[in-house]
Order: sequence, then C-alpha cells, then structure tokens
Amino acid sequence: MKNRRQMKILEIIAKEEIGTQEELARRLCESGEDVTQATVSRDIKELRLIKVAGSEGRAKYAPSTDGGHVSNRLMRIFIETVVSIDSSGNLVLIRTLSGSANAAGEAVDAMGFSEILGSLAGDNTLLLVVREGENAAELAQRLRAIIK
Repeated sequence: MKNRRQMKILEIIAKEEIGTQEELARRLCESGEDVTQATVSRDIKELRLIKVAGSEGRAKYAPSTDGGHVSNRLMRIFIETVVSIDSSGNLVLIRTLSGSANAAGEAVDAMGFSEILGSLAGDNTLLLVVREGENAAELAQRLRAIIK
C-alpha cells in the first residue's frame, strides 16, 4: 500500500506542478488513495522530494537527485517494480509492474546515466533512448545488474 502510494506521488508530481502537501493529499484522494497530510509529509521525506521553481515562479515538488545519486527509497521502488530489461539498436525497453513505469523512470533519470538521451514512460513500459555512439546493450546489462 505504501509502495503504491509513493509510486502514485511520483507519477502525480511528474505530470503536474504540485506545490503543497495539502494539494498532493487532495490529488491522492482524487486518485483513490485515502491519506492524511501527515502521511503525505512522511512520504515526501522518504522519497526525498524537494521544492524547485515551476512555471511562473511557483514552487513545486520534484525528486532530489542528491548530486546524481538515487534515494534509497526510489532505488528500492525501481528494484521491486522492474520485470524485464531488453535492448535493440539505441533503445532500452524496461517493463515494470502495472502503474510503475513513471516511478522507474524517475529512478533511472536520477541515476544520471550520461548515455541516456531521454526517456518515455507509459503504464508498465519505460523506453530509454540511448545517445548515438553509446552502447544500449551495455546500459541494459548495467540496469539488469541493479535489479539482481
């Protein structure tokens, strides 16, 4: 339940500019999660969310990269939700449990792999585009090593 709620938080802040705990709690309730402000506050601390400037100067929550290092919680979500990792050409395809691709994408983004040009997440699939001249198969192997 906590894992699902925290993945939902990462999904919400990836799609929307959420600036307060109350706003985040309301969005979670709208999506079917029964939460209190205190629960949201604990989740924000565990996920190590920070406030950054959003559009029009309004503060919003975002995952902390801690200088390129992934928080323990975000890494655990990645490890627990990834089902498979495969590559083809300059693409890496990561399959996750249903509803977990956004959280997996946040984790991969926070890992700071310089060879990743960009990523695109669906419900249970994360697509990584690898820069020209870089080895997608090698990146896939490194990601597989993380989940083992």
